[in-house]
Amino acid sequence: MDRDSEITLFLSGDVMTGRGVDQILPRPSVPQLHEAFAGSALDYVALAERANGPVPRPVGWSYVWGAGLEVLAREAPALRIVNLETSVTTSEDAAPKGINYRMHPGNVGVLTAARLDCCVLANNHVLDWGRDGLLETLDTLARAGIRVAGAGRTLDAARAPSVLEAGGSGRVLVIAFGAEDAGVPHDWGAGVATPGVCALPDFSDRTVDEIACLLERTRRSGDVAVASVHWGPNWGYEVPAAHRRFAHALVERAGVDVVHGHSSHHPMAIEVHRGRPIFYGCGDLLHDYEGIGGHERFRNDLVLMYFPTLDAATGELVRLTMAPLQTRRLRLTQPAPFDRLWLLEVMDRECRRFGHRVTLRHDRFALELA
Repeated sequence: MDRDSEITLFLSGDVMTGRGVDQILPRPSVPQLHEAFAGSALDYVALAERANGPVPRPVGWSYVWGAGLEVLAREAPALRIVNLETSVTTSEDAAPKGINYRMHPGNVGVLTAARLDCCVLANNHVLDWGRDGLLETLDTLARAGIRVAGAGRTLDAARAPSVLEAGGSGRVLVIAFGAEDAGVPHDWGAGVATPGVCALPDFSDRTVDEIACLLERTRRSGDVAVASVHWGPNWGYEVPAAHRRFAHALVERAGVDVVHGHSSHHPMAIEVHRGRPIFYGCGDLLHDYEGIGGHERFRNDLVLMYFPTLDAATGELVRLTMAPLQTRRLRLTQPAPFDRLWLLEVMDRECRRFGHRVTLRHDRFALELA
Protein backbone atom coordinates (compact mmCIF):
# COMPACT_ATOMS: atom_id res chain seq x y z
CA MET A 1 0.00 0.00 0.00
CA ASP A 2 1.16 3.52 -0.82
CA ARG A 3 2.19 5.25 2.41
CA ASP A 4 0.59 8.45 1.09
CA SER A 5 -2.80 6.77 1.45
CA GLU A 6 -2.26 6.03 5.15
CA ILE A 7 -3.03 7.99 8.32
CA THR A 8 -1.09 7.33 11.51
CA LEU A 9 -2.63 8.54 14.76
CA PHE A 10 -1.15 8.92 18.20
CA LEU A 11 -3.59 7.81 20.87
CA SER A 12 -3.13 7.66 24.61
CA GLY A 13 -5.18 7.04 27.67
CA ASP A 14 -5.27 9.39 30.64
CA VAL A 15 -3.06 12.45 30.61
CA MET A 16 -3.24 13.76 34.18
CA THR A 17 -1.24 16.96 34.38
CA GLY A 18 -2.91 18.15 37.56
CA ARG A 19 -1.99 17.74 41.20
CA GLY A 20 1.64 16.63 41.58
CA VAL A 21 2.55 17.20 37.93
CA ASP A 22 1.08 20.71 38.06
CA GLN A 23 3.21 21.49 41.13
CA ILE A 24 6.52 21.04 39.33
CA LEU A 25 5.52 23.25 36.37
CA PRO A 26 6.25 27.01 36.25
CA ARG A 27 2.74 28.14 37.35
CA PRO A 28 1.51 25.67 40.00
CA SER A 29 -2.02 25.88 41.38
CA VAL A 30 -2.74 26.42 45.06
CA PRO A 31 -1.65 22.99 46.38
CA GLN A 32 -4.50 22.46 48.85
CA LEU A 33 -6.45 19.24 48.23
CA HIS A 34 -9.69 17.83 49.61
CA GLU A 35 -8.59 14.21 49.86
CA ALA A 36 -8.47 11.80 52.75
CA PHE A 37 -5.12 10.50 51.42
CA ALA A 38 -3.31 13.82 50.98
CA GLY A 39 -3.91 17.42 51.99
CA SER A 40 -1.50 18.97 49.48
CA ALA A 41 -0.61 18.29 45.86
CA LEU A 42 3.01 18.61 46.95
CA ASP A 43 2.56 15.34 48.85
CA TYR A 44 2.47 13.55 45.49
CA VAL A 45 5.76 15.13 44.46
CA ALA A 46 7.26 13.93 47.74
CA LEU A 47 6.00 10.39 47.10
CA ALA A 48 7.61 10.34 43.65
CA GLU A 49 10.88 11.60 45.10
CA ARG A 50 10.80 9.00 47.84
CA ALA A 51 10.32 6.28 45.22
CA ASN A 52 12.78 7.36 42.53
CA GLY A 53 14.84 10.36 43.60
CA PRO A 54 14.75 14.17 43.41
CA VAL A 55 12.38 15.88 40.98
CA PRO A 56 13.61 19.26 39.67
CA ARG A 57 11.31 22.27 39.85
CA PRO A 58 10.23 24.27 38.14
CA VAL A 59 10.67 22.19 35.01
CA GLY A 60 10.29 23.19 31.38
CA TRP A 61 7.19 22.34 29.36
CA SER A 62 8.76 19.28 27.74
CA TYR A 63 10.09 17.73 30.96
CA VAL A 64 7.17 15.44 31.80
CA TRP A 65 7.02 14.08 28.23
CA GLY A 66 10.67 13.04 28.41
CA ALA A 67 11.35 10.12 26.07
CA GLY A 68 7.80 10.40 24.76
CA LEU A 69 8.79 13.36 22.60
CA GLU A 70 11.49 11.26 20.95
CA VAL A 71 8.88 8.61 20.20
CA LEU A 72 6.52 11.17 18.68
CA ALA A 73 9.28 12.60 16.52
CA ARG A 74 10.16 9.12 15.26
CA GLU A 75 6.59 7.97 14.56
CA ALA A 76 5.49 11.34 13.10
CA PRO A 77 1.73 10.80 13.53
CA ALA A 78 -0.62 12.94 11.47
CA LEU A 79 -2.73 13.69 14.56
CA ARG A 80 -2.26 13.46 18.33
CA ILE A 81 -5.29 12.60 20.49
CA VAL A 82 -5.31 12.10 24.27
CA ASN A 83 -7.79 11.85 27.12
CA LEU A 84 -7.06 14.94 29.24
CA GLU A 85 -8.19 13.92 32.70
CA THR A 86 -7.87 17.19 34.56
CA SER A 87 -9.55 20.56 34.74
CA VAL A 88 -7.41 23.48 33.57
CA THR A 89 -8.59 26.24 35.88
CA THR A 90 -8.04 28.47 38.88
CA SER A 91 -11.57 27.76 40.13
CA GLU A 92 -11.95 26.99 43.85
CA ASP A 93 -15.35 25.33 43.41
CA ALA A 94 -14.18 21.83 44.33
CA ALA A 95 -16.74 19.10 43.62
CA PRO A 96 -17.42 17.07 46.80
CA LYS A 97 -16.02 13.84 45.34
CA GLY A 98 -12.81 13.28 47.30
CA ILE A 99 -10.28 13.58 44.47
CA ASN A 100 -10.04 16.75 42.38
CA TYR A 101 -7.57 17.25 39.55
CA ARG A 102 -6.64 20.66 38.23
CA MET A 103 -3.79 22.28 36.38
CA HIS A 104 -3.16 26.03 36.36
CA PRO A 105 -4.08 27.59 32.97
CA GLY A 106 -0.63 29.16 32.96
CA ASN A 107 0.77 25.64 32.55
CA VAL A 108 -1.02 24.85 29.28
CA GLY A 109 2.41 24.92 27.64
CA VAL A 110 2.88 21.36 28.88
CA LEU A 111 0.16 20.29 26.41
CA THR A 112 1.37 22.37 23.49
CA ALA A 113 4.89 21.01 24.05
CA ALA A 114 3.61 17.66 22.77
CA ARG A 115 1.74 19.40 19.90
CA LEU A 116 -1.55 17.80 20.86
CA ASP A 117 -4.33 18.19 18.30
CA CYS A 118 -7.32 17.06 20.35
CA CYS A 119 -8.04 16.56 24.04
CA VAL A 120 -10.95 14.31 24.93
CA LEU A 121 -12.77 15.78 27.94
CA ALA A 122 -15.62 13.30 28.47
CA ASN A 123 -14.25 11.89 31.72
CA ASN A 124 -14.76 11.90 35.47
CA HIS A 125 -12.32 14.72 36.34
CA VAL A 126 -12.96 17.56 33.90
CA LEU A 127 -15.68 19.04 36.15
CA ASP A 128 -13.77 18.49 39.39
CA TRP A 129 -13.80 22.28 39.89
CA GLY A 130 -17.33 23.01 38.76
CA ARG A 131 -18.87 24.23 35.53
CA ASP A 132 -16.86 27.45 35.74
CA GLY A 133 -13.77 25.27 35.86
CA LEU A 134 -14.93 23.49 32.72
CA LEU A 135 -15.57 26.78 30.92
CA GLU A 136 -12.08 27.99 31.80
CA THR A 137 -10.68 24.68 30.56
CA LEU A 138 -12.47 25.10 27.23
CA ASP A 139 -11.26 28.69 26.87
CA THR A 140 -7.67 27.82 27.78
CA LEU A 141 -7.45 24.95 25.31
CA ALA A 142 -9.05 27.03 22.57
CA ARG A 143 -6.50 29.80 23.05
CA ALA A 144 -3.75 27.19 22.86
CA GLY A 145 -5.09 25.92 19.54
CA ILE A 146 -6.10 22.51 20.92
CA ARG A 147 -9.42 21.06 19.79
CA VAL A 148 -11.69 19.24 22.25
CA ALA A 149 -14.27 16.46 22.11
CA GLY A 150 -16.83 15.22 24.59
CA ALA A 151 -17.53 18.44 26.51
CA GLY A 152 -18.86 21.87 25.68
CA ARG A 153 -20.93 24.87 26.61
CA THR A 154 -24.12 23.17 25.44
CA LEU A 155 -25.33 19.64 24.75
CA ASP A 156 -24.94 20.15 21.01
CA ALA A 157 -21.34 21.29 21.48
CA ALA A 158 -20.51 18.39 23.80
CA ARG A 159 -21.96 15.83 21.38
CA ALA A 160 -20.48 17.30 18.19
CA PRO A 161 -17.53 15.47 16.63
CA SER A 162 -14.28 17.40 16.55
CA VAL A 163 -13.14 17.67 12.94
CA LEU A 164 -9.37 17.31 12.54
CA GLU A 165 -7.48 17.81 9.28
CA ALA A 166 -4.88 15.11 8.70
CA GLY A 167 -2.78 17.01 6.21
CA GLY A 168 -3.33 15.70 2.71
CA SER A 169 -4.75 12.41 4.01
CA GLY A 170 -8.25 13.68 4.74
CA ARG A 171 -10.23 14.32 7.90
CA VAL A 172 -10.56 12.52 11.22
CA LEU A 173 -13.71 12.94 13.31
CA VAL A 174 -13.36 12.48 17.08
CA ILE A 175 -16.55 11.96 19.05
CA ALA A 176 -16.32 11.30 22.79
CA PHE A 177 -18.48 10.01 25.64
CA GLY A 178 -18.18 9.36 29.37
CA ALA A 179 -19.92 6.42 31.04
CA GLU A 180 -21.27 6.11 34.57
CA ASP A 181 -19.30 2.90 35.13
CA ALA A 182 -16.14 5.04 34.87
CA GLY A 183 -17.39 7.40 37.56
CA VAL A 184 -18.80 10.11 35.30
CA PRO A 185 -21.68 11.57 37.36
CA HIS A 186 -24.96 11.71 35.48
CA ASP A 187 -25.48 15.33 36.53
CA TRP A 188 -22.23 16.32 34.81
CA GLY A 189 -23.99 15.85 31.50
CA ALA A 190 -24.34 18.94 29.34
CA GLY A 191 -27.81 20.44 28.97
CA VAL A 192 -29.46 22.35 26.15
CA ALA A 193 -27.88 25.55 27.47
CA THR A 194 -25.72 24.15 30.29
CA PRO A 195 -21.99 23.34 30.11
CA GLY A 196 -21.03 19.73 30.72
CA VAL A 197 -19.79 16.48 29.24
CA CYS A 198 -21.34 14.16 26.71
CA ALA A 199 -22.65 11.56 29.13
CA LEU A 200 -23.29 8.07 27.76
CA PRO A 201 -26.76 6.96 28.90
CA ASP A 202 -26.08 3.23 28.41
CA PHE A 203 -24.52 0.72 26.03
CA SER A 204 -27.71 -0.07 24.12
CA ASP A 205 -28.35 -0.31 20.39
CA ARG A 206 -30.45 2.83 20.68
CA THR A 207 -27.41 4.73 21.98
CA VAL A 208 -25.32 3.34 19.10
CA ASP A 209 -27.94 4.56 16.62
CA GLU A 210 -27.83 8.05 18.18
CA ILE A 211 -24.04 8.09 17.81
CA ALA A 212 -24.41 7.00 14.19
CA CYS A 213 -26.72 9.97 13.60
CA LEU A 214 -24.28 12.38 15.25
CA LEU A 215 -21.47 11.18 13.00
CA GLU A 216 -23.66 11.21 9.91
CA ARG A 217 -24.41 14.91 10.33
CA THR A 218 -20.72 15.77 9.99
CA ARG A 219 -19.19 12.87 8.09
CA ARG A 220 -18.03 13.14 4.51
CA SER A 221 -16.96 10.33 2.23
CA GLY A 222 -13.45 9.26 3.21
CA ASP A 223 -13.57 10.60 6.76
CA VAL A 224 -12.08 8.42 9.50
CA ALA A 225 -14.19 8.23 12.69
CA VAL A 226 -12.73 7.79 16.18
CA ALA A 227 -15.13 7.11 19.08
CA SER A 228 -13.40 7.91 22.38
CA VAL A 229 -15.09 6.32 25.39
CA HIS A 230 -14.26 6.76 29.08
CA TRP A 231 -15.63 3.52 30.54
CA GLY A 232 -15.04 0.87 33.15
CA PRO A 233 -13.09 0.64 36.41
CA ASN A 234 -9.51 1.77 37.04
CA TRP A 235 -8.09 -1.68 37.76
CA GLY A 236 -8.45 -5.14 36.25
CA TYR A 237 -8.04 -6.78 32.85
CA GLU A 238 -11.53 -8.19 32.38
CA VAL A 239 -13.43 -6.64 29.48
CA PRO A 240 -17.13 -6.38 30.35
CA ALA A 241 -19.41 -8.11 27.86
CA ALA A 242 -21.43 -4.89 27.56
CA HIS A 243 -18.32 -2.98 26.48
CA ARG A 244 -17.45 -5.54 23.83
CA ARG A 245 -20.99 -5.59 22.40
CA PHE A 246 -21.07 -1.80 22.37
CA ALA A 247 -17.68 -1.53 20.66
CA HIS A 248 -18.67 -4.07 18.00
CA ALA A 249 -21.92 -2.19 17.39
CA LEU A 250 -20.05 1.12 17.04
CA VAL A 251 -18.01 -0.47 14.25
CA GLU A 252 -20.87 -2.36 12.59
CA ARG A 253 -23.74 0.12 12.90
CA ALA A 254 -22.19 3.54 13.48
CA GLY A 255 -19.29 3.20 11.05
CA VAL A 256 -16.63 3.89 13.67
CA ASP A 257 -13.08 3.11 12.55
CA VAL A 258 -11.29 3.32 15.93
CA VAL A 259 -12.76 2.71 19.38
CA HIS A 260 -10.48 4.60 21.78
CA GLY A 261 -11.28 3.30 25.27
CA HIS A 262 -9.77 4.64 28.48
CA SER A 263 -10.24 4.85 32.27
CA SER A 264 -8.09 1.89 33.31
CA HIS A 265 -4.85 2.89 35.03
CA HIS A 266 -2.94 0.23 33.09
CA PRO A 267 -3.06 -1.03 29.47
CA MET A 268 -5.76 -3.55 28.61
CA ALA A 269 -6.55 -5.80 25.65
CA ILE A 270 -6.85 -4.67 22.04
CA GLU A 271 -9.19 -6.34 19.58
CA VAL A 272 -9.46 -5.88 15.82
CA HIS A 273 -13.06 -6.26 14.71
CA ARG A 274 -13.89 -6.10 11.01
CA GLY A 275 -10.57 -4.47 10.40
CA ARG A 276 -11.10 -1.78 13.06
CA PRO A 277 -9.05 -1.54 16.27
CA ILE A 278 -10.79 -1.51 19.63
CA PHE A 279 -8.70 -0.30 22.57
CA TYR A 280 -10.53 -1.51 25.67
CA GLY A 281 -8.29 0.47 28.00
CA CYS A 282 -5.25 2.52 26.96
CA GLY A 283 -4.04 3.01 30.53
CA ASP A 284 -2.51 6.15 31.99
CA LEU A 285 0.22 8.05 30.18
CA LEU A 286 1.12 11.00 32.43
CA HIS A 287 0.28 10.81 36.13
CA ASP A 288 1.52 11.41 39.67
CA TYR A 289 0.98 7.90 41.08
CA GLU A 290 4.64 7.11 41.75
CA GLY A 291 5.14 5.73 45.22
CA ILE A 292 1.44 5.00 45.88
CA GLY A 293 0.95 1.43 47.03
CA GLY A 294 -1.95 -0.99 46.71
CA HIS A 295 -1.99 -2.03 43.05
CA GLU A 296 1.60 -2.97 42.40
CA ARG A 297 0.73 -6.11 40.42
CA PHE A 298 -0.66 -3.95 37.60
CA ARG A 299 2.61 -2.00 37.20
CA ASN A 300 0.96 1.28 36.19
CA ASP A 301 4.41 2.84 36.06
CA LEU A 302 4.66 1.08 32.67
CA VAL A 303 2.69 2.90 29.99
CA LEU A 304 2.04 2.71 26.26
CA MET A 305 1.84 5.21 23.43
CA TYR A 306 -0.36 3.82 20.64
CA PHE A 307 0.16 4.41 16.90
CA PRO A 308 -2.56 2.88 14.73
CA THR A 309 -2.02 3.35 10.99
CA LEU A 310 -5.21 3.33 8.95
CA ASP A 311 -6.01 3.11 5.26
CA ALA A 312 -7.22 6.66 4.60
CA ALA A 313 -9.67 5.46 1.95
CA THR A 314 -11.35 2.65 3.89
CA GLY A 315 -10.54 3.35 7.55
CA GLU A 316 -9.21 -0.19 7.99
CA LEU A 317 -6.23 -0.86 10.23
CA VAL A 318 -2.99 -1.36 8.32
CA ARG A 319 -0.70 -1.81 11.32
CA LEU A 320 -0.50 -0.99 15.01
CA THR A 321 2.68 -0.25 16.91
CA MET A 322 3.01 0.66 20.57
CA ALA A 323 5.88 2.35 22.36
CA PRO A 324 6.45 1.15 25.94
CA LEU A 325 7.66 3.78 28.42
CA GLN A 326 8.02 4.11 32.17
CA THR A 327 7.19 6.89 34.62
CA ARG A 328 10.14 7.97 36.74
CA ARG A 329 10.43 11.28 38.65
CA LEU A 330 7.18 12.46 37.05
CA ARG A 331 8.42 12.06 33.48
CA LEU A 332 8.40 9.45 30.74
CA THR A 333 11.58 7.40 30.43
CA GLN A 334 12.74 4.35 28.50
CA PRO A 335 12.03 1.17 30.50
CA ALA A 336 14.68 -1.39 31.31
CA PRO A 337 14.60 -4.52 29.08
CA PHE A 338 13.11 -6.60 31.90
CA ASP A 339 10.27 -4.11 32.42
CA ARG A 340 9.62 -3.87 28.68
CA LEU A 341 9.41 -7.67 28.49
CA TRP A 342 7.00 -7.79 31.45
CA LEU A 343 4.59 -5.41 29.71
CA LEU A 344 4.96 -7.25 26.41
CA GLU A 345 3.97 -10.53 28.04
CA VAL A 346 0.94 -8.92 29.68
CA MET A 347 -0.25 -7.35 26.42
CA ASP A 348 0.31 -10.58 24.49
CA ARG A 349 -1.63 -12.55 27.12
CA GLU A 350 -4.57 -10.15 27.09
CA CYS A 351 -4.73 -9.73 23.31
CA ARG A 352 -4.60 -13.50 22.75
CA ARG A 353 -8.04 -13.65 24.33
CA PHE A 354 -9.27 -11.84 21.22
CA GLY A 355 -7.22 -13.82 18.71
CA HIS A 356 -4.22 -11.50 18.40
CA ARG A 357 -0.56 -11.69 19.35
CA VAL A 358 1.74 -8.88 20.42
CA THR A 359 5.39 -9.16 19.42
CA LEU A 360 8.55 -7.14 20.06
CA ARG A 361 10.14 -5.35 17.13
CA HIS A 362 13.28 -3.58 18.27
CA ASP A 363 11.98 -1.37 21.13
CA ARG A 364 8.34 -1.30 19.94
CA PHE A 365 5.40 -3.66 20.34
CA ALA A 366 3.43 -4.71 17.26
CA LEU A 367 -0.05 -6.18 17.15
CA GLU A 368 -0.03 -9.12 14.76
CA LEU A 369 -2.96 -8.89 12.34
CA ALA A 370 -4.29 -12.30 11.27
